Amino acid sequence: MYLAMQGILMLNTVLTVREHQANSHAKKGWEQFTDAVIKTVSQKKSGLVFILWGNSAQAKIRLIDETKHHILKSAHPSGLSANRGFFGCRHFSQTNQILERLGLSTIDWQL
Repeated sequence: MYLAMQGILMLNTVLTVREHQANSHAKKGWEQFTDAVIKTVSQKKSGLVFILWGNSAQAKIRLIDETKHHILKSAHPSGLSANRGFFGCRHFSQTNQILERLGLSTIDWQL
């Protein structure tokens, strides 16, 4: 809720999963919903920062108007892949730098 009050929408490509079974609900229909959300937000807003962690998220670039928005990409922060680019990507500070350049309020990322 704290991040949402600052304008942050956190959205996974699939919104549910069986316990301890990664991607168990993939290709069950969630992708249609999350694709529609991303596409609608991209069309109706401008100057947003999209942070895409992992291959599934990065596949959503096709839904984002790159001429209107900023996109940051890295490996997923899971224990299996975080060492392949997530650690050190500095997406939180980069997001705040972009917001500052746009004359917008920065995000307090600490909960």
